[in-house]
Amino acid sequence: MSVMKDFQSFVMRGNVVDMAVGIIIGAAFGAIVKSLVDDVIMPPIGVALGNVDFTNLFVVLKDGTRAMPPYETIAQAHAAGAVTLNYGLFINTIISFIIIAIAVFILIRFMARLQHAMHKSETVALTTKECPQCCSNININAKRCPNCTSNV
Repeated sequence: MSVMKDFQSFVMRGNVVDMAVGIIIGAAFGAIVKSLVDDVIMPPIGVALGNVDFTNLFVVLKDGTRAMPPYETIAQAHAAGAVTLNYGLFINTIISFIIIAIAVFILIRFMARLQHAMHKSETVALTTKECPQCCSNININAKRCPNCTSNV
């Protein structure tokens, strides 16, 4: 029974729930980035390089026994039982990683700026005080209120 209570307290901790949400969001984000790379970025790059489709760039390491080469796609090579080195898929994966890294960098930078702005607003609050007469914010070192000219 103790193991069940320990497991329940572990699962209900905030860190585990936050991690689970992060993993789910990350998986969804990965699918979006994969589609971006495969469907939006790679086709223009392939056209610019002379109608090259990166997904079907491969080298046959060992011919298949069911059909003779040349194989036009990786799927044909695998169906024939050939062993292939799929460097085009690797290029797509590298591009996906770079896009994800840039997106995470931008997100973290944005969050850091938000934190900085929040910290800055707290600092401004510490350098001002409220005038007891007109209730306006004035510099903490002021001896007179610039709005109502009362002594503070």
